[in-house]
Amino acid sequence: MDKVKKREATRVLVTGAAGFLGSHLCDALLAEGHRVLGTDNLSTGRTANLEHLVNEPRFELIEQDICEPFDFGRVDFIFNFASPASPVDYMRIGIETLRVGSEGTRNVLELAKKYRAGFLHASTSECYGDPTEHPQSESYWGNVNPVGPRSVYDEAKRFSEAMVMAYHRYYGVDTRLVRIFNTYGPRLQSSDGRVISNLMMQALHGEDLTIYGDGTQTRSFCYVSDEIDGILRLSRSDEHLPVNIGNPEEWTILECAKKILEVTGSTSKIRFAPLPEDDPVQRRPDIAKARQLLGWEPKIDLKTGLKLCLEYFRQSVERGEKAASALSPQAQAGG
Repeated sequence: MDKVKKREATRVLVTGAAGFLGSHLCDALLAEGHRVLGTDNLSTGRTANLEHLVNEPRFELIEQDICEPFDFGRVDFIFNFASPASPVDYMRIGIETLRVGSEGTRNVLELAKKYRAGFLHASTSECYGDPTEHPQSESYWGNVNPVGPRSVYDEAKRFSEAMVMAYHRYYGVDTRLVRIFNTYGPRLQSSDGRVISNLMMQALHGEDLTIYGDGTQTRSFCYVSDEIDGILRLSRSDEHLPVNIGNPEEWTILECAKKILEVTGSTSKIRFAPLPEDDPVQRRPDIAKARQLLGWEPKIDLKTGLKLCLEYFRQSVERGEKAASALSPQAQAGG
């Protein structure tokens, strides 16, 4: 049962609209009847993710770096999803990642303040770092290395959360914070170094599946439609403190690899590689808050989700795309 209010049709701004989650969010908002203005600087987003909306009169995409001040007119609600999100990307453009989490977030919050718009910021489970509390609840402050190679992303997101809460407390901006756990599905970049994309692409290419460490580190994988449903529910709520949206079903990376071999029918072998620095040993959301406040929990299990995105990854292989591990030493299955 939906425990949160419905939202009237409005003009909505989505930053990072050409990204994996941003593009799915645009689809969902249009389906709700909203007019959607998307912005993206295309540093990691892809216009191909939005090409199906080219003739949609209620959607507009403007190329824009949110680190630079901008204003495209009144909006009623803002979803701030602009940020590199995969290890390959945020290690490649670390300074840009820090800037979008600081200058960019502030610029978008200024728009929310100006137009009295609702605001939802896409944060991350990486705020918990390599957690000493398991599963991770929103009250846990985290165990993050502030100077390690992943800090450009982790600390950008943690700073963003502080900025969002400051605008709420000092200026009364109507803000929300979603902490997103590992999410997968169609439009996930095949070379982005994340668990599902790496292993799916390697399996479909008939290559060895790369497991970092001994494969006993855990992740919790949420299918994209479940993730977007939780985000929309949160956006319609009155909760201002962080809320975990993720699938609490926990898998070791080795178990995930075996499930991918089963779904793809691949005969690929598994090979092990050194664990990247600061790669979290375990990751699992406590979603009690989302269940209570939003009436939300995920519906799609891992095997079903993998089957749902199998055709997308097959088409990626047909286009000649490769897994990140074949392209970059920074590929991390734990990303």
